[in-house]
Amino acid sequence: MKNIINSTVSGIALAAMAAGSVSAQCTNEVWNRVMERGKVVIGVKADYKPWGFRDENGNLVGMEIDMANDVAAKMGVDVELVPVQSSNRMQFLEQGKIDMMIATMSDRADRREIVGIPGPNYYTSGTNVMAPKALGFSKWEDLSGKKVCGKQGAFYNQIVEERYGVEIVAFTGNAEAKQALRDKKCVAWVYDDSSIGSDLSSGNWDEFEMPLNSEDDNPWGLAVPLDEVNCVFGNFMSGMQYNWHRDGTLIELEAKWGIKPTAYLADKNERYGDWLE
Repeated sequence: MKNIINSTVSGIALAAMAAGSVSAQCTNEVWNRVMERGKVVIGVKADYKPWGFRDENGNLVGMEIDMANDVAAKMGVDVELVPVQSSNRMQFLEQGKIDMMIATMSDRADRREIVGIPGPNYYTSGTNVMAPKALGFSKWEDLSGKKVCGKQGAFYNQIVEERYGVEIVAFTGNAEAKQALRDKKCVAWVYDDSSIGSDLSSGNWDEFEMPLNSEDDNPWGLAVPLDEVNCVFGNFMSGMQYNWHRDGTLIELEAKWGIKPTAYLADKNERYGDWLE
């Protein structure tokens, strides 16, 4: 069966090359190595629930884990999941420790110079805050002059400080920042709205809310080696993402993992959907 699937995948790759979408410069080194060994090594998060985290048995689970498993299934190979962090995920790909990654990474211009990010982007998120309902915040300006907890290294810390005059109190980890919020060391926690939404739906933050309009929306990109973004690997992953949007897979996974429905996925599903259905 694996040989049949591999033949099908090879046919897709040849068709893409014939259509001129794959550069004649391509060596497809990583793609070929994956197919020869029959296993793809994918970097994923292990600490970002519900996209990638460990369950009570220590197994890696989550929305992006399901996506990674689907990639391997469509390629007709086994999968090895390697936990990565925001600080090392691109380096792991550059160094060949992983073949690709699906790891909650925002698609930014500077990152496209380091790793290959094929479109269409599979998800998106923006900046928002989690704050006590009792404080009644309704607009970003309400935070002016106040202490707001954040995570060290987050690109939006400086943006929020300069735009709204808040004082960011940065912590090394999310757990520390959120505990500081509970301890009233700050009036709010600024972070990715997708993660905040997950916290609010967990039942552990019933006295808190995400009261503001999200800003600085930034799509997420999975990544392949930079040299292969316009080659077979990149084209294959573009097709995977397109089909995930088209057939509603990502919307189903969002619901499966208790993630608040996003307009982004609904829009992409409608845009790429079959007009005859």
